[in-house]
Amino acid sequence: MNTFVLIDISHLRIGMYIQLDLGWMHHPFPVSSFRIGSAEQIATLRELGLTSVKVLPKKSDPEFRDGLLATPADSSGNATDGSADSSGAPAEQPTYSSPGESAALRRRMLLAAQNASLLACDRRFRQATKQYMSMEKLVAQQPQLAQAEGQSLVAECVTDLLENGDSAIRLLSEGVGEPGALHPVNVMVLSLLLGKALGMKSAELHDLGVAALLHDIGKVGMPLSVAFASPAMTPAERVKYESHVAASVALATRMGWGKEVLATIAQHHEMVDGSGFPLQRRASELGRSSQVVALVNHYDRMCSPVGGGGLTPHETLSIIFAQHKARFDSVVLGAFIRMMGVYPPGSIVQLVNDRYAIVASVNSSRPLRPRVIVHDSRIPKDEAPILDLESVPELGIRRSLKPSQLPRDALDYLSPRKRICYFFERAVSSDAPDSEAQAS
Repeated sequence: MNTFVLIDISHLRIGMYIQLDLGWMHHPFPVSSFRIGSAEQIATLRELGLTSVKVLPKKSDPEFRDGLLATPADSSGNATDGSADSSGAPAEQPTYSSPGESAALRRRMLLAAQNASLLACDRRFRQATKQYMSMEKLVAQQPQLAQAEGQSLVAECVTDLLENGDSAIRLLSEGVGEPGALHPVNVMVLSLLLGKALGMKSAELHDLGVAALLHDIGKVGMPLSVAFASPAMTPAERVKYESHVAASVALATRMGWGKEVLATIAQHHEMVDGSGFPLQRRASELGRSSQVVALVNHYDRMCSPVGGGGLTPHETLSIIFAQHKARFDSVVLGAFIRMMGVYPPGSIVQLVNDRYAIVASVNSSRPLRPRVIVHDSRIPKDEAPILDLESVPELGIRRSLKPSQLPRDALDYLSPRKRICYFFERAVSSDAPDSEAQAS
């Protein structure tokens, strides 16, 4: 049994572990027991109209434990703050001034902001895929117009990325975007994020983004049977598949792109150990942008159910690191893993408190503490709040799971994506209002 201390609301401090005696809908936190991580959380608690709060000394930061545990216990074994009356009766329970209304309003505001952020990312990704499809239709007959379409798309993304400050990688809704454009746009988005993480400037990012967007443009009109690599391919089919690299370079040349873009497209299947194609180049012959696109392309194909392994993001990253590490530049791979986090967006995880969750976004500056959507049968899944693990130091991820390992109710609730798509958004500060959610 946990011994608690009932203290005045004015005495709350960051680092204290509290327990709220309020119903679920009467406060804005996903659960009722958590460690206070910011001044904003204390302000939220005061807004609920509480006069006193239970604090659990053993789970609080060490600086608070001795003083709290020294408080005398009542007859039930629970510590008190001396507020019991002379008869020894337990202290009066906290009183609330309409906590339900303020908590419900706050929850609605946080949910609205959360949904607006996702809709904005979905909309930008959807528009990007439409622009790619427009470019693809123009490239054969009107290459200059196709170039203008690609230029507009990449320039807008580079501008947004550079103006964002820290960026978060956001998992998008299921089925968003034009199916034929998901891979090139995904590769462009992640390549730009990785390029920024590697310190590339605006002009370099622009060339990188264009090459990433166009790396497979030569597959236009190619039969599906040879559009994706397969161990079952005949030698003739393999030659046809590998020809998409030269075809992509030819189309990009017709569009008028410069040598940096063309070189990156030409090398997007080359590996630093010489195991790639078409020329088996090694590290010293490869540009940094080529190394970026090669890695991101490989990652996205492994995650894709079409022509890929259909693996979870966590599985993909683990396999790349454990089995394919020699194929990629160590600096680029290290930056990619730091950027994506150990559990990239779209990963299904089990938290240390045994709850199931899906990783919704990763802040590239704090990749080990992603934001997750937690399975909670008490809340409709379209109203599920996003929990920022950065604000819950004691709550972490225990392990990654395959969707098939989830119980049926958690699988239906979390709806793992069959096709993982990403976009970037401004990173949320760990002390921002919508990251105040805590978990036990």
